[in-house]
Amino acid sequence: MPSTTPPGRRRWAIAEGYIPAGGTHADDPRFESHETACLLNAGDDDAHVVLTLYFRDREPAGPYRVTVPARRTLHLRFNDLRDPAPVPRDTDYASVIESDRPIVVQHTRLDSRQAALALLSTVAYAEAGA
Repeated sequence: MPSTTPPGRRRWAIAEGYIPAGGTHADDPRFESHETACLLNAGDDDAHVVLTLYFRDREPAGPYRVTVPARRTLHLRFNDLRDPAPVPRDTDYASVIESDRPIVVQHTRLDSRQAALALLSTVAYAEAGA
């Protein structure tokens, strides 16, 4: 029998972030270098999510706000974040993702600076009990 409790946590961190500028596939947005937070909301209520970005040499950026509808997934490209400011390219950053409902977060990067594309993916760090 399936659990009635949706999987996930409310506070996540991705310690590694970097969006390369340029790439070999600039004519096809599917293959543009990007960072993505894949957000899963398996619950029965919409999840209101706030992202804050942290940098080595400047104040944090954010809050960036998104909603993940109930029983849905959202693949959020950091490249597409604009408000309150675009995510800078060629800059190291980390992110904290907070949600009012339990969600699951996976981090993915596509690096298209070389013709042979590189893709990495990992589940983000979830704060215990959050």
